[in-house]
Amino acid sequence: MDMKKIYKILWLWMLLLGGIAVNSCTDLEEEVYDQIPQDQFGQTQAQLNALIGPLYGGLGDYWNRFEALNCVTDDQLAPARGGDWSEPEWKFLEQHTWPADFYGFNDLWTWIYNNITAVNQQIVNPNITDAGIIAELRALRAFYHYLAMDNFGNVIIADQLLGGETASPQQSTRKEVYDFVERELLEATPLLSTEVKANYGRMTRYVGHMMLVKLYLNAEVYTGTPQWEKALARCDSIIASNQFSLATDFFSNFSITNHTSPEIILATPFDKSKRQGFFQPITTLHYLNQLTYELGSAPWNGYCTYAEFYNLFKDGDVRKEMWLTGQQYDASGDSLFDDGVPMAYTQEIPAFEMPAGTVARLAGYRSRKYEIQRGATFSQDNDWVIYRLADVYLMRGEAYFRLGDQANALNDINFIRTKRNVEPFVSLTADAILEERGRELAWEYHRRQDLIRFGQFTKAWQFKPESDETKEIFPIPFNQISLNPNLKQNPGY
Repeated sequence: MDMKKIYKILWLWMLLLGGIAVNSCTDLEEEVYDQIPQDQFGQTQAQLNALIGPLYGGLGDYWNRFEALNCVTDDQLAPARGGDWSEPEWKFLEQHTWPADFYGFNDLWTWIYNNITAVNQQIVNPNITDAGIIAELRALRAFYHYLAMDNFGNVIIADQLLGGETASPQQSTRKEVYDFVERELLEATPLLSTEVKANYGRMTRYVGHMMLVKLYLNAEVYTGTPQWEKALARCDSIIASNQFSLATDFFSNFSITNHTSPEIILATPFDKSKRQGFFQPITTLHYLNQLTYELGSAPWNGYCTYAEFYNLFKDGDVRKEMWLTGQQYDASGDSLFDDGVPMAYTQEIPAFEMPAGTVARLAGYRSRKYEIQRGATFSQDNDWVIYRLADVYLMRGEAYFRLGDQANALNDINFIRTKRNVEPFVSLTADAILEERGRELAWEYHRRQDLIRFGQFTKAWQFKPESDETKEIFPIPFNQISLNPNLKQNPGY
């Protein structure tokens, strides 16, 4: 059975049954949780799946937690189109003037620590004794701590269930959290499974390597000490495993059947009926694109990209096709019109706050990187990709470059460019690497981290003045400080 189908069945089963074994496609016997004593539950594979499966259900909210926050970068914005998208958050995210009480920060923090708590509940479960499962849980917990450290800086290390005297846990420094994440991953990764297909969407040894690459690649930002050699070594481990290869078709990584891509290292599975919740195309398309793709509901006409960012893509680069541009058509091929005006997307966005009208509604090129599923009612079948192999080559190329090895850096980055039908570089600069990462990874939510690492996050771009370096980390959410007196606010807020 197709492994994506298995996982979609598992997610449905999590919600309704709690008892289909991941390795059994023919056993239809239900195991009812409330007939098994709680202190005995977790002793069979099906019961373990029932305990661990929901933890990955929580991971499915990754894309949704970061979609709006990607507006702090130079590859995505949500301009006000008359009364649409006129809420203040879209402007203060774009201009880096956000307040500490913005709900998006609290949503991210709460999502991270709720998931950590859920993982901790299973780590201390006495019925989970398998070393590989415990390592998987520790790696998943490390992933969330990594996100907390990356986005908020000085955060809480929640390595145990909190309660009683620990209800107000202490805040740790970014360096302390870095050390914790590194230690957890170094201990857990060798114990993680190397069976990629059988563990699609789960923590594998290669996901562990990937998290360590991200940790080391940004180590100078996090701790003040670069770790390029360590980043390079972990990239080598992933590439040398031969478990992954670049997809022949770039867009197959984002199709409605992208679970078949050989490039994906970690994704969160979605299904338009069994595991709903992925609807990124709805957030970017013009309302009338409902007629283009025969959608069950009208899109929201929101997110688009900057003209300057679009200009990074040269003609012939297959990745340029990720942008929906120009005249739009209905499903039969007839031209669409918006209030009598040809419905043609324009590259330029004349102002961040535009009066209502066709100019505003059509401003900005839209993303179709993730295949737009024809006939979808709202949610789609695409899985959200968190990590993939192309990023590994780009990161290894960057590590070589930082270490002064221009030849190997060119080999890795040109390997990607050649696959994307772009002429290879003859020499490299830091700006060229950042731009290449932008072309390859646009709207995959790596951009904020990349801009910070390359020292470009605070620079001015269209509609955004130069911002202060304190904005390189988000504020500790006001709600969390109110709940925990041990939390101290980040500088600049």
